Parts: sequence; C-alpha cells; structure tokens
Amino acid sequence: MRRKKIYLRTSALLVLIMLSTGTFAKDYILHSPDHRVSVTIGISDSIGFNVIMDGKSIVKQAKIAFLTDMSADKRLKVRKVSRSSVNTVLHPVVSQKASMIADIYNQLRIDFSDRISLEWRAYDNGVSWRWLSNIKGEYKVTDEVAEFMFNKKDVVWYPGEKSFYSGNEPKFTKCTLENLGAKKLACLPVLFDINGVKVLITEANLLDYAGMWLESSIGGKLRAVFPHYPKEKEIKGDRDEYVHSRENFIAWYSSPTEFPWRVIALAREDKDLLNNTLVYQLATPAKDDFAWVKPGKALWDWWNNCNIYKVDFKAGMNTETYKYLIDFAASNGLEYVVLDEGWYDLSDIMKLSRDIDMDELSAYGRSKNVGLVLWCTWVRLDEKLDEALKQFSKWGIKAIKVDFMSRDDQEMVGFYTRVSREAAKYKLLVDFHGCYKPTGLYRTYPNVVTFEGVYGQEQCKGDRDKAINPDHNLILPFNRMVAGPMDYTPGAMENAHKQEWYPNWNEPMSIGTRCHQLAMYVVYESPLQMLSDSPTKYLAEPECMEFLRTVPTVWKQTIPLDCKVGEYVSIARQAFDGQWYIGCMTNSDSRELSIKLDFLPEGEYQIKIWKDGINATRNAKDFSIETIQVNKNTVLPVQMVSGGGYAAMIRKH
Repeated sequence: MRRKKIYLRTSALLVLIMLSTGTFAKDYILHSPDHRVSVTIGISDSIGFNVIMDGKSIVKQAKIAFLTDMSADKRLKVRKVSRSSVNTVLHPVVSQKASMIADIYNQLRIDFSDRISLEWRAYDNGVSWRWLSNIKGEYKVTDEVAEFMFNKKDVVWYPGEKSFYSGNEPKFTKCTLENLGAKKLACLPVLFDINGVKVLITEANLLDYAGMWLESSIGGKLRAVFPHYPKEKEIKGDRDEYVHSRENFIAWYSSPTEFPWRVIALAREDKDLLNNTLVYQLATPAKDDFAWVKPGKALWDWWNNCNIYKVDFKAGMNTETYKYLIDFAASNGLEYVVLDEGWYDLSDIMKLSRDIDMDELSAYGRSKNVGLVLWCTWVRLDEKLDEALKQFSKWGIKAIKVDFMSRDDQEMVGFYTRVSREAAKYKLLVDFHGCYKPTGLYRTYPNVVTFEGVYGQEQCKGDRDKAINPDHNLILPFNRMVAGPMDYTPGAMENAHKQEWYPNWNEPMSIGTRCHQLAMYVVYESPLQMLSDSPTKYLAEPECMEFLRTVPTVWKQTIPLDCKVGEYVSIARQAFDGQWYIGCMTNSDSRELSIKLDFLPEGEYQIKIWKDGINATRNAKDFSIETIQVNKNTVLPVQMVSGGGYAAMIRKH
C-alpha cells in the first residue's frame, strides 16, 4: 500500500499527527488483557491508529493530533516507551451499577522529546487514549485532532446538535454514515454499529478542558471538534450566557496537565453496553472522604406544577405546599423533596420568594428526616457562590440542582469542577441540569450524583412532536447511560399511547404504559432518582407506590439480560439487601421475551410482577400484578404491549 507523506509546516506545532493510509515507521501494539482487542499505534512523522476486536477491523486509518503555541517546527521524536498492567478492584462511593468494578487493563505510554506524552489503555471492552504535557509556564492548546474512518454502510445513532450552545438533549437519527451527510454536529456519546460490533465514542475525566464533539464528513469520516475559549460573552436574563466570539485556542494552562481521555467502548452484544464502566474507570479518583453522600429518591415539584388537590390549602410555590410534600416523602420513605424554580427571586439567589419560609421548611424537613434540594440557575449561583453555599448549609439543605449551563468550553467546564468541589465542602449533593454528558465527575466528586444531558420526561409537558416516546427511550440505555447517571425524571401516573397523547402543562402525561414508567426505575440509572408526578396522583395509585417506595437507586450488581438497541431492554439488578429487581421496556412494537432467572442463587424465591394489563393496548394506564414462586431454573414469559414495560421484585421465599 502506498504511503502518504505528511509534512509539518507550522511554528505553532508541538505534536502533529496526520492521517497515514499505509505503513508506519514504527508500530506499537497494545493488547487487551484477554488479547481479543488490540490497538496498533503507528508513528512516523505522523501518528495514526487502528483498532481490531476478535479479528474484525473496528477503527482503521484514524489520526490524532495535539497542537500548542509553544514549539518550533520539528519532527516527532520518541524519547521513551513504557508499558504497564493494572489488575485491581474499584469500590465506588456511590454504587451506580455495582459495588465492585474490576479495573483491568494494559497501558502504553510514549514520551516525546518535546515535553508531550501519549498514553493508551486497552481493556477487554474498549480502548482509550489521552495526551499529557510537561510544559512549564503558560501555554495554549490551539488544536486537538481526532479523526475516525468507518465504512459508508456502517450504522450510527446520531445525536444531532445545531451548535455548541446546547443542554445536550438530543434526539437520535439512525442511519448509515453515507446518508448522514457532511458537517453534521453531534454531542457525545455517539453509538455506531461497526462490522457487527457496537462502538461508542465518548470522553472521560473532563475537568479543565473543552468538551469533545463530533462532526461528520462525506464517506464515513468523523472528526472531533471543540468549542474554543470564549472571548466576548453576554448574559441575558437570569440563566443564559451567550458567547459572541471565541479565541483562537481551545484552552490555556500554566503548568503540566493531564488532558481528558478519549474513549472507544466496544460491545460484542448490545447488552454489554449496559455494564460498561470505562468512563468511571478512567476518571480521577476522589481524594476526600465522601462517606456522607446519601443517594435516594426525590419528590419533584416542577413537572406536576405543584398540582395538588383534595387538600385544605392553596397549592403552589409556598411553605404549606412544601410541608405537605415533605409529609408525603416521609410517609413513603423518600429521602428528598425538590424546590424547583420559584423558591427564590430569579434576580437574586439570596432573596427568597415571599411565600417561602426556608427556616421553617428546613426545620420541618429535619424533623421528618427528609432533605431539601434547591434548584438554581448557574448564573445566579456563580454570582454569589460562596455566600449561597454558606446559607444553604446554615439552612441544612442537602443538595443543589444547578441548571442552564448549556456550554462545555474550558471556562464552563471549570465552573462544573468548582461547584462540585465547593459544594462538597458543605456536604451538598449536586444534580446538574442543562448540562453536557457525564465524563466521570461523579467519581472525582461523588457528591455529584446525577446529570440531565438527556431528552427526558420533562419534555412531555410540551413536546408537540411526540419525540419523547418509547422508541427514543429504548436508545438511551445504550448510548447516553453508558456515559454515566441520567436524570430522566420518570414516574408519570398519567399515561397514554402516542395517538392519544397531547401536551398538558398542569397534568402532563407520558407516552407509553404505566409499566413502561415503573421499569425505568430499574433500567435507568440515577443515584438521585425523581418521582416526577403529584402526590395526589401517587395517593390514587397505592399499588404502584408499593414498587416506587421500595426500588433502590444504587445497586450491588447489574446483570443485563436480553437487549437490542432501540427496540427492547431487560435487566436484573441486585439491591444491597439481597433483593433482586427486573426491568423490561419495549419500543412502539409489542413484544414477548423469555427471561431466564439463572442469575439467582440456589433456593426458592417469591416474585411480584407489575405488567401491562389486558386492556393496556387501549388504555396505557392499565396494569396487573401477580405473585408467583420461582427459582434459578425458572424462565419468565414477559409480554409487553406497544410502548409497554414490566417491573418485578424478587425476594427469598
């Protein structure tokens, strides 16, 4: 094969890696621990890489590059190459998928003569790389290149975006790469079907850099793009800061730096994506004691618009309503109540709304062992961060929900890190909304318990396109959820099929069945999980509340069962008390599954099942409950209607 020579022509170059379509002057091969995945890194006057899994070419003729403003023109010169292996077990502070994570990989580090290093890791379920600099003094990263070449017939679920200004709430276009077109922007993660293997591209350990996005080109090529450092900005209102112009660099530093990991997760079967924890494994470990972090479920006011009735007070954003919510949470074992938009004057986070007595509410919450979660816009929080956190701590607030950041340039990424660090000092949990995808911040700061960054159920209040539907819901576990916890905000008690659904602000409904909603509490991962509907609705549904008050938000172990991206999912999870839960969901197609219970230990068990009712095809709210005896040899028949679901609890008999 003909080798294409690429010359380095810029005095701003530290390291430039351009595409090589042939052999390299020097190849470095890194194998996964099981030797079924390998990455070949070729270095000449450029660097490229190929990834192979089980003999199949997954990523080929890829190129990567890293440029700063510090170096004169020079060819790449390898100074040192080192290899290492790691085989250990991680114990997450917040057990999102499992209480133990096997962290096993082989590592290759290449140090160049110009104070830059390239580090690779190969896992049995993916590969990753990152750049490191040992530059002292101030310097700027002017560009980073990552280009991927796939076949035109390969399939992608593309999370299209219009611009870098986004809350990263994409809908997904499934198509071949040849039909995707050029210059289509996408937020991460991006999921592909390459040669029969599911491939997910994302990033990890984003702490002080700009977020990585992808942009399409003709012919199956995609390249990384980054929002450059903001230059001219303008705050409009209480929540939006627009960037009118940007600098000619991505990020700047004044000391040696470890840059984010670029992650290529691999799955032979669709279900393997559900147990992939590479983003967590690659994140910086927490340095402090976070044993105080308390996951749990939260009653959420905004989605149902505080629409409480059959009470003797006027419901709304007032002290009496929130005391009622606290009472409901306490009586149902819910750990938190959210005070969303309306508790403070939107012009000043330190100015309470006239109908809210926070001293009274916080004292009442403490008496009921229910914590309060305060929503705020990032603009107002950033204006008075230290003052606000001190006041929240004085009130005894347990968590903050920070919203509308809508950017991930270096400056905004720094805001996430700063808020996470400062909130931890006051033992405050953090829920980021209007945010980019998780990149492992929940490992570095375990008080960061969940993220939005998803086209979630809040859209049911007004999505006239009906895009928040079961087909969309059945993609999320396989792409967005691989990145980390997902605050989709389930729990709707008003349910309708797509043809009957309509937007309703005060009494919103979901598309899909009641059991589709219940199953989300097992399928969707969020250590701070919401109950989005009104207490009045839940009081009318005691059989559903039996499940919702019991299902945990953190898990001892996770066992994916039968899955297909965009079509159906079934998963088993074990709680820390030993009880097992099963969640199954289907898209707009009705479906029958057979679920083997061979993951159960020996013995006899009782399973309680919430399943689509006999009339669920007509009325999405219809469900039935049954209790049967099972053991590890049992095969459960699961029947779901269009947009349906199935949820179950298994306990030792």
